[in-house]
Amino acid sequence: MWVALLHDAVRAAFPSTARVPGLDRLDSRPFLRQLLRQAPWTLWFGAVGSAIAWQVTPVLTIGWPVPAAMLPAAARDRHANAMSGHGLYLVRMAMVMIKTVGGLYWGAAPEVRTALGLPLYGTDPATVRDEELAGRAIWPQSQGTP
Repeated sequence: MWVALLHDAVRAAFPSTARVPGLDRLDSRPFLRQLLRQAPWTLWFGAVGSAIAWQVTPVLTIGWPVPAAMLPAAARDRHANAMSGHGLYLVRMAMVMIKTVGGLYWGAAPEVRTALGLPLYGTDPATVRDEELAGRAIWPQSQGTP
């Protein structure tokens, strides 16, 4: 449930352009699931709290009393933009956290790096302490630089 809420928020924060794919075209759920599983409680609370804030603040940002997941595409874009510059600090900071978490995946995604002409990242070096996840690549299709 938390992953789905966070996935919905990061998709709106990183829309696609003609040249570069956004998180609306990439599936960030496996990354978000792993991130929330390994995150310290402060990061988990900040990310999940920000995803909840994303869902409940359209009434504050664009005047629509519905969850963000129910907004049409144009209204979702206006909501994301309004959250980024809202007068309430906590609303702005919720969007900063959403962009931070989404940016971790977006900036390392092979499709994005290829579109930007950047070298791909290699596989996960397996330095994580979680025995179940150690050694498993987050992006198995990237095998180093092209």
